[in-house]
Amino acid sequence: MASAARKLPPVDVVLVGFGWTGAILGQELTDAGLNVLALERGGWRDTSTDFAVTFAQDELRYMWRHALFEEPARETLTFRNAPSETALPMRHLGSFLPATGVGGAGIHWNGQNWRFLPSDFVARSHNEQRYGKLSDDMTVQDWGVTYDELEPYYDKFEYLCGIAGKAGNLNGQIVAGGNPFEGARKRDYPNPPLDMVYAPTLFEAAARETGHKPFPCPAANMSRPYTNPLGVQLGPCTYCGFCEKFGCGNYSKSSPQTTIHPVLLRKKNFELRTECNVLRVLKDSAGKRATGVVYIDAQGNELEQPAEMVVLCAFAHHNPHLMMLSDIGKRYDPKTGEGVIGKNYAYQIVSGVDVFFDDKIMNPFVGAGALGVGIDEYNGDNFDHSGLGFIGGGYLACWQTNGRPIEYHPVPKDTPKWGGKWKAAVAKNYLTSLSISTHGAVMSHRNNYLDLDPTYRNAYGQPLLRLTFDYTDNEHKMSDYLTDRATDIAKAMKAREVHAKPRQGHYDIAPYQTTHNTGGAIMGTDPKTSAVNKFLQSWDLHNLFVMGTAVYPQNPGYNPTGTVGALTYWAAEAIKTQYLKNPGPLVQA
Repeated sequence: MASAARKLPPVDVVLVGFGWTGAILGQELTDAGLNVLALERGGWRDTSTDFAVTFAQDELRYMWRHALFEEPARETLTFRNAPSETALPMRHLGSFLPATGVGGAGIHWNGQNWRFLPSDFVARSHNEQRYGKLSDDMTVQDWGVTYDELEPYYDKFEYLCGIAGKAGNLNGQIVAGGNPFEGARKRDYPNPPLDMVYAPTLFEAAARETGHKPFPCPAANMSRPYTNPLGVQLGPCTYCGFCEKFGCGNYSKSSPQTTIHPVLLRKKNFELRTECNVLRVLKDSAGKRATGVVYIDAQGNELEQPAEMVVLCAFAHHNPHLMMLSDIGKRYDPKTGEGVIGKNYAYQIVSGVDVFFDDKIMNPFVGAGALGVGIDEYNGDNFDHSGLGFIGGGYLACWQTNGRPIEYHPVPKDTPKWGGKWKAAVAKNYLTSLSISTHGAVMSHRNNYLDLDPTYRNAYGQPLLRLTFDYTDNEHKMSDYLTDRATDIAKAMKAREVHAKPRQGHYDIAPYQTTHNTGGAIMGTDPKTSAVNKFLQSWDLHNLFVMGTAVYPQNPGYNPTGTVGALTYWAAEAIKTQYLKNPGPLVQA
């Protein structure tokens, strides 16, 4: 295919993907005077034309027919739980929903925006110092960057997005009403918390009664009109309940479209090309430098785009997949533990506790993507793990995100799956129930990884990515512990019925859980154990940078987007202030 590619005029920077990371880097690098081109495999999407309030709340179109997401008939992956099994293609989207199109996952996220704990960034050294040596099969690593280094960039992303919340730790001083377990922050959130609806206040009261310290969860849903540092205006949330899997037609959920695009897309030194699928990254004859990319456009033409710098800004799976297809870095081998590309795939482990009342009306249709109250006593290493048989943790929260009629059917345990009794149970419990969710970390393991499938290929004739993943005893023990703590709080609500739903058995790729996929091109301090350095620069090609959750060495117990934003700003600063002045490795191997 390479011989057929038509060569285009060069650019300074080519961005592969145009979601959150592509938009941030486009803005930052054009400000630095570079000519930047973004290649997006999906189509154009804009708030006024694609998410107008007259049709944005179309549950059938977006929730069930996946209008914003990857088409498995064109691009998917194969899956197995263990290396001894044969992987088969994921022919229907299920456990996670990779986005496609301008804005990426930044369009369809709920807006639950967290900072990781300081201990999360030193997960291996911290846990081994406190609890002793980890299992040889647990391939947990320190990140190579610290919370204190990232704090200014967390702040920058929060102010870009207008995050609504309440600080719990200002410059080391614990502040009442916020999260007392968070890392120290220099200033409060840019916006106050969302106005709380009834269900989370019941959780808050029960959490306090059981000795916890609840707080309003940080939200990228606007609690008031907001103008961000780029001068882009966002409007207050209307609590419509259509956030996750939907675009926001009210300009009140932070996304690339509502925070960056109005400024970036007007710049003369920025160009966006949509429906352009990048096939591989090109290298020079010595294999030490990226020279550009090859992509196929909407008309099926194969084109070569030369560039001085290549930045991978695609979804978590796609960045390591593209590195494998481009023969960048040594692929991970779980038998020897050697190699880095594909290493340390991780996910999230979630469970829930449903709570049913007779006399309390929740009105679940009044919701927002990050409208909730949480507790953090059981996240990271905020509690003593001695004798528990696991490391890691997660937050507990009561969210009221939606009461959408096709998706939301709260019914007690042992209710029939269909028929008259099921309908009666839905009618009885729709308004009078709530759920407490647990959101747990997944520690990396030597047998959880990504590689190329030997059998199946995509629409372009390339090997599909193969995902090998299962929960380990560490995850099951941790999740059971979180579920028990959530049940304790639920029982304090004195409801009619409490139904705990622990996560059991093997990981199942069919039912939706989260789109919090991580790893495969992890960051670190050693090229023998990581794909990129602390500035997200490839150890192998100094002018290749990799963004997004693929760089996470393991997945902490929070939603990942806040850290994606912080790391992107961190890398952009290093590119602008260090790399452009002296192109080459920013960290010596």
